Amino acid sequence: MSVTAHINAIGTAVPDQDIHQAFIGWARAQLRDPRQAKLFDRMAQRSCITHRWSVLPQVTGSPVDPEGFYADSWPTTAQRMAIYGRAAPDLAAQAVDALAAKVSLDGITHLVLASCTGFTAPGVDQILAQRLDLSPSVERLLVGYMGCYAAVAALRSARHIVRSQADARVLVVCVELSTLHLQADSELEPLLAMLQFGDGAAAALVTSDPSGLAIGQPFSTNLPASGDLIRWDLGDHGFAMHLSGEVPGAIGAALADPAMLPVAPETVDSWAVHAGGRSILDAVTHALHLSHDALDDSRAVLDANGNMSSATLMFVLARILDGPPPTQGLALAFGPGLAAEGFPFTGVQP
Repeated sequence: MSVTAHINAIGTAVPDQDIHQAFIGWARAQLRDPRQAKLFDRMAQRSCITHRWSVLPQVTGSPVDPEGFYADSWPTTAQRMAIYGRAAPDLAAQAVDALAAKVSLDGITHLVLASCTGFTAPGVDQILAQRLDLSPSVERLLVGYMGCYAAVAALRSARHIVRSQADARVLVVCVELSTLHLQADSELEPLLAMLQFGDGAAAALVTSDPSGLAIGQPFSTNLPASGDLIRWDLGDHGFAMHLSGEVPGAIGAALADPAMLPVAPETVDSWAVHAGGRSILDAVTHALHLSHDALDDSRAVLDANGNMSSATLMFVLARILDGPPPTQGLALAFGPGLAAEGFPFTGVQP
């Protein structure tokens, strides 16, 4: 008899420091061409992002202010990773605490942790397991450097575990500290890309218990000739994000193929689309001929948090869990490759 895996609940957490406006001011000052500065202002206003949160230390103001993390010289990757090693487990633990307020976390058998914005060893998974006093026998999986669709990979792995071990209780955590990777740049496109990203963490419990959202058969595809459209390059001064302006068009073209998705768009009453940016959400809306409010949950997460890489999709699913159970849902995320990953889901009726 086949076992169905369910996302029983999701907890989320963001840091205390809202850095969005400060970073807008900093980025605009990097543009020497007044025409580009004017275009930047227009694009920042149209970003549909109001807040982005950062773990970076608050000294006298934001990280780009005098005395801030980015003030005098550009921090090395080692300096950025030192903060990651301290702050990522803290933020992940906050998300788990938020989850524990919704559902019991007794008897966790597996921990799946996704993060693409830092490296440390022992890993955040080990640090978190010790902090939560999980049994030493808990099986751990670290999903690293997959980017914005890593939440799908983590939840997909949890689904496989539950389907092979019906009594498994899988803790899935996504934690991303994107603001550790601001780069010295004076070009419009990378500045706009950097101004999308914020920090956040989310934790989910996945079991066979029939509550929350039932996870259907996952799907995955790589878009042809798209490898250079989304890229993170590791350097001496953090991870440099390359996000091409061609990404929304490539996503829209791919979604025009009816075979791309496992369910017909017209049957979906709940969309959990990774909030990678306004233009990406618009591309999905237009390509699938959706109503403007179809992606309201994704747009609300974008407005309140920006793009938190892998954690973003979990924030969207958390909003869906707080609402009425969907009849047919679809989760969809995009990332380096250019790849698209997702899964259908259905709500469990109370």
